[in-house]
Amino acid sequence: MSEIKRITTPLTEEIIENLRAGDRVLISGYVYTARDAAHKRMLEEYEKTGKLPFDIRGQIIYYVGPTPPRPGQVIGSAGPTTAYRMDKYTPKLLELGLKGTIGKGWRGEEVKEALKRFKAVYFAAYGGTAALLSKHIKSVEIIAYEDLGPEAIRKLYFENFPVIVANDIYGGDVFEEGQKKFRKLVI
Repeated sequence: MSEIKRITTPLTEEIIENLRAGDRVLISGYVYTARDAAHKRMLEEYEKTGKLPFDIRGQIIYYVGPTPPRPGQVIGSAGPTTAYRMDKYTPKLLELGLKGTIGKGWRGEEVKEALKRFKAVYFAAYGGTAALLSKHIKSVEIIAYEDLGPEAIRKLYFENFPVIVANDIYGGDVFEEGQKKFRKLVI
């Protein structure tokens, strides 16, 4: 079993160059949230104004729509959303300086090529563990699109948030590699 890598945001090229598909990673630092509606609105805003609601350079976007917190909690359940739903928006955001995304499931070829071209990574979070993942989120602040409710853009502070590098800048793909290993076992 490989060692666990600890990284802090914002991401630098040096951090990204040292990550490989399959690496287990703990992320600490600020991360932003956005799902479908927020992505659409961000890029519409960028088309009109040339600006985004936050400085995206070096940042990570977590695809999540958290539930409301219970009394005494910072955030409710905060599990990952299916990543490919954001694929049509991701290449442009990577071009603008985004360096990481967190979701669940695979990414399309256009996104994987953009990850290589713009030196960024896609992290897979553990699906089905939303309540446990929320314990690694220490603060929450809505920074844009409050009218979107759970899909508003939030600034989260992560402390040792567990993920796996799913796609790296070298073309590594943990999903494809996993399928190849499985096929060898069953054939």
